[in-house]
Amino acid sequence: MRKLWLLLLATVTAFVLAACSDKGDGSSKDEVSEYRTVYSGEIKTLNYLKTAEANEFAMSANLIDGLIEYDQYGIVQPSLAEEWSANEDNTVWTFKLREGVKWVTHEGEEYADVVAQDFVEGLNYVLDAKNESSTAWIATVVKNGDAFYNGEITDFAEVGVKALDDYTLEYTMENPTPYFLSMLNYVCFFPVNGEFLAEKGDTFGTTKETTLYNGAFILDKFESQNERVLVKNESYWDKDNVYIDRIRYKYNKEALTVAPELFLRGEIDSAEIPTSVVDEWFNDEEKKSQLRQIRNNFYTYFYALNFNPQFDEEYEPQNWKVAVNNKNFRKSLYHALDRVSAMLTTEPFEPESLLNNTITPKNFVDVDGVDYTQLAPLADISNTDSFNSDLALEFKEKAMAELDGKATFPVKMVIPYNSGSPDWANRTQVVEQQLENLLGADYIDLIVEAGPSTGFLSEIRHPGKYALLEANWGPDYADPASYTDPFTEGGTYNKPELAEGYTDANGKSKYQNLVDAAKAEMDPAKRYELFAQAEAFLIEEAFVIPYAVGGTGYIASKLNPFEAQYSPFGVTLEKFKGQRLLEEPMSNEEFKEALAAWEQERTEALANAGE
Repeated sequence: MRKLWLLLLATVTAFVLAACSDKGDGSSKDEVSEYRTVYSGEIKTLNYLKTAEANEFAMSANLIDGLIEYDQYGIVQPSLAEEWSANEDNTVWTFKLREGVKWVTHEGEEYADVVAQDFVEGLNYVLDAKNESSTAWIATVVKNGDAFYNGEITDFAEVGVKALDDYTLEYTMENPTPYFLSMLNYVCFFPVNGEFLAEKGDTFGTTKETTLYNGAFILDKFESQNERVLVKNESYWDKDNVYIDRIRYKYNKEALTVAPELFLRGEIDSAEIPTSVVDEWFNDEEKKSQLRQIRNNFYTYFYALNFNPQFDEEYEPQNWKVAVNNKNFRKSLYHALDRVSAMLTTEPFEPESLLNNTITPKNFVDVDGVDYTQLAPLADISNTDSFNSDLALEFKEKAMAELDGKATFPVKMVIPYNSGSPDWANRTQVVEQQLENLLGADYIDLIVEAGPSTGFLSEIRHPGKYALLEANWGPDYADPASYTDPFTEGGTYNKPELAEGYTDANGKSKYQNLVDAAKAEMDPAKRYELFAQAEAFLIEEAFVIPYAVGGTGYIASKLNPFEAQYSPFGVTLEKFKGQRLLEEPMSNEEFKEALAAWEQERTEALANAGE
């Protein structure tokens, strides 16, 4: 009881300090450090074992810890696992857990120790098909994971995860998996307290009260379309490396539009700056000093062509289906998209530097020193701009001839965007005008639709309510499969397995067979070559139009991006742990200097780590 009273007293004291210093600029050690921002996209669930939405990943990253984490240079570090080892062929991985780590309630009250069985319970939940986890497909890397998910076996004890004792955890893989560590910062491998999960049942993760926390922060306030507040977890095992005491998200349906002005008024600590006002900021000395580029990441952006259209009948989904199943029609779109024009809506100064010709971005993985994107036959695609107006018009003529009497022209193409993003809205308008001007209003009619700012994935993308859609994907682990899997049967994107004329003798799509062959190959050099063939096929057949890498645009922020944990994988980039609030925002000149220093330091860190 005394411990609880002291905890409550500490909480009250923290909020009194916060009231005395609402600036949250970290300028005094006696002040509570508060990071403030605005948002328009709501979080629908706190159930990290179920979700696959970026907003919810960002929340989970700060509330729940996994087995490992990364430092600011991308080097794997211990988190809830203090040490680990793998057998010779990387089929069995053993983790020794940190003792004394606590699960706490939303009030900061200690609930239980974090033990090895919690990781077993988490994976059991994810692989139980009735729970409809959106990340289960990643977890099937463990032995019998896929078989359990599909009901071929019903005893979870046969799945490759075991608690050998309270603090020793063992995973057995379906196949050799040398990249398994890179998968562990993904939510499907996060722990859950089994007793709490059973008690809450279907309500688990629906409110702050039905969630347990073992991460750097606790959810103190969770009010839809109002505010969500995270406070530092005083029971956190590594609290000395958490420098921000409170994170305050304030709802505003026009968040991206109003954020720049709120930042200038000192009401928030970070704001993405829409392209429409970037010039104005750069031409104002005071604003310019607060503006910098957003740090690039390993998200890749592309335009998906939907083979299972579910949009309204007035837009003729069946006619679109006929057209999109014609390769020449797809190729006309592939070569007609002027990606530089589209990118100017986000990066008006160096748009070419952010273009990406493949799904897998450069510098993701390599084999024998050769970047994956430079492996044949992917290299030709990677090194060639897909935009070619002459080819686009040639393919248009072929398509119109082949579709004569089969499809009605102009083909209606529904192209939605997230209404919470001004740049996305502008870019969609640019793409509409550019494609129609090049290919002609006699050929295509792009119909731009504003989608919801909250639930865009679940309401638009996942149900297939589009013909053409700007989409993105981030890697989950250090293997090319992380980028090819979303397009396989049952994957996230555009159902290319439904394309007509691509079914092999075994009943699977040609693309699926190419990916399966790559996955079955364990020699890294041969494996990567096979994946390169699969990805090249996906692009050459114009099932998808690669576009850009993530992290584009400009931001005004009191966060130093080079203090953040760094990794392409999982939810790492969303963590606030290790970051401090700057007294003044970083300018673009300071950003470039810091980036150059970081790149040099990272090279040295990787060499020292033996990677």
